[in-house]
Amino acid sequence: MTAHILLVGDEPALSALLGAAGYRVTIAVEPDRAAARALDVEPDIVLLDGALADLDVRALVHAIRQESDVPMIILSGRDQEEEKIAALDEGADDYVDTPCEDREILSRIRVAERRRGRSSATPGPFRAGALAIDFGSRRVTVAGRTVRLSPKEYALLRVLARQAGDVVGHRRLLAAGWGPAAADTQYLRVYIGLLRQKIEDDPSDPRIVLTEPGIGYRLAIE
Repeated sequence: MTAHILLVGDEPALSALLGAAGYRVTIAVEPDRAAARALDVEPDIVLLDGALADLDVRALVHAIRQESDVPMIILSGRDQEEEKIAALDEGADDYVDTPCEDREILSRIRVAERRRGRSSATPGPFRAGALAIDFGSRRVTVAGRTVRLSPKEYALLRVLARQAGDVVGHRRLLAAGWGPAAADTQYLRVYIGLLRQKIEDDPSDPRIVLTEPGIGYRLAIE
């Protein structure tokens, strides 16, 4: 089935690129209505053009993520490092530095499509190295050894595993463990430390749950 992309932006070339690639495109050019539009049209992917005038990327990502788990990809300039960190922290799935080649944008969209397909289905068993997770039974094992996790530890691991290989921002993880209003990253650091104590061979030199300084954490898939 053709994927439906909500394009938040007014760049005709980008819309044409998506259409030529076979995607169904809905365009939102009013930043203050973009979040409502995302809920109205129920897209498979949201693509935000960070160059759109008056667009507060962080606020929009936050508003959409409060109501939907739709994959969000941000396109913005290479000098927008603070914006990049803020968007990922609020729950954006990917961030593409622009300008870039068309094939780079399409490649990131295909990755988001695959992730969307996996997340919409009942999660199957997850494996990465010695780590295995059965989402149905909530059973976690490391090298065949059952690991007993607290509800918060499991919630954090589940989010990381569902986006294995990608950075998950602090705010996304806080929301998974403590709800959308949570803001104190100290709680997160403590529980990530507890999680590492249970699943890492050497918690002081983690190889499974990796820190992405200033942004969040990533579950290694190598």
